[in-house]
Amino acid sequence: MAEMKHFIFFDFEMLCSNRGMPYEEMEAIRLGAVKYNIETEKVTYFDRFIQPSSLNPLTKFCKKLTGIEDSDLLHAERFDHVFADFLSWVGGVKKARFFSWSKSDLTRLKFDAKLNNISNNTIDKIEKRYVDFQAILSKRVSKDNMSVQNALDLYDLHFIGSQHNPMYDAFNTLRIYLCFSNQPLKSDLIMLNQFVFEKELNNRSNINRLLQKQLKQDLVFLLNELQEMYKLRQAHKVIKRVKRLVKKYENILINRSGIFSNENIQTVRLIKSFYEELLNSYHEHHAHASKVMILDDHLVKPIKQIAI
Repeated sequence: MAEMKHFIFFDFEMLCSNRGMPYEEMEAIRLGAVKYNIETEKVTYFDRFIQPSSLNPLTKFCKKLTGIEDSDLLHAERFDHVFADFLSWVGGVKKARFFSWSKSDLTRLKFDAKLNNISNNTIDKIEKRYVDFQAILSKRVSKDNMSVQNALDLYDLHFIGSQHNPMYDAFNTLRIYLCFSNQPLKSDLIMLNQFVFEKELNNRSNINRLLQKQLKQDLVFLLNELQEMYKLRQAHKVIKRVKRLVKKYENILINRSGIFSNENIQTVRLIKSFYEELLNSYHEHHAHASKVMILDDHLVKPIKQIAI
């Protein structure tokens, strides 16, 4: 396998209308990207307009949203030529990893590549090396799918460049990625605000104590639900709640910053294990058409020990 040398962050601007358009017709009209050299940390840039298959005038909505004028596209090259130049600029797909802010950019790439008879082999290589960074940040830090601007705000960063210029969108996505990668403590603190406390932490020195308190509160509430649960229909609702708890706390297990105590990590492991056993028990009861679900004491006992 080729040595990874570059991160490529890319973004498309597409044909658009306030009246709606089939996605297949929303061809790319501008491709912006940045290339980050992993060793030297040097950033280089790519920005090209793309002439769509039809030169119908852009809608006022599209011009306002993208900042692109008809004159920008009149003498622009078609997608296949721009993409060939993009690949030359990348300098070797096998040596790069590709990122974008949401998978829609990869989907657009695949649509337009097919429309322009570009080799599936090339697109497959990119897809194998592709990361939807918005999804990663949502799972590990922000909880919700955010705009680039809102994600920058989480890290106290300002947008650099012109918004809706795909090159600057790609560059600012890179900046968020570097914060996420290089500042695990800040990322974990943001994650706690977004997932667990849903407010700004004022006293960071007591994070584990506050986290332990919140875990206990959630488990007390869960234990009360378990004690009232006996019908399979009720169990299904409880399982959903436990699944939400797992999602709420699962980043504690990853502990990218190393800030979380072993006690809190073990509690989260217990919740995750409980969820898996509860789900298995539910499936067994459901398979036997049971309408009642009584939990074994050994399954609930660890929850009781923490909650009481």
